[in-house]
Amino acid sequence: MVQATPFLLVLFLALGAHSLPAKKVPSAVGCTGWAGGCGCRLCCGTRAEFSPLQCNLTGRWVNDLGSNMTIFEVNKTGDFAGIYYTAVSVTPEKIKKSSLLGYQHLPNLLNQPTFGFIVNWTFSDSITVFTGQCFVDDDGKEVLKTTWLLRSHADNLGDDWKAT
Repeated sequence: MVQATPFLLVLFLALGAHSLPAKKVPSAVGCTGWAGGCGCRLCCGTRAEFSPLQCNLTGRWVNDLGSNMTIFEVNKTGDFAGIYYTAVSVTPEKIKKSSLLGYQHLPNLLNQPTFGFIVNWTFSDSITVFTGQCFVDDDGKEVLKTTWLLRSHADNLGDDWKAT
């Protein structure tokens, strides 16, 4: 039962936290105006070249558990990088910011794109993959809906079952 306790905690976190939405944190940097209180950058404001229903991954995002990430500019091929800081961990190590690399599906660039990214945790021997979609809700706010899978290091093939 002692070995099952960390496994059950990780299972609980995986089942309970993986679908929490993340919302963009409003930023005054580079804003020309606010439309319905949505996060600025390229999603809203008075810039005529962008639709108010556009969902842009660039910016700072926070979920209901307090985890946050910052996605730097998405380039013209859909590649992006950023930093992820989790508020949830079962490791006794101090939580540190971790780098992320991802890709946005470009044909949906002007509305609500799908995307995926990988976080290489700097404070543990695990890696997490995320996949999701960026939505604009009825209030004009951007929301990320994601699913994730965490993979930890297994010491041997027999321990593979408890590494995901």
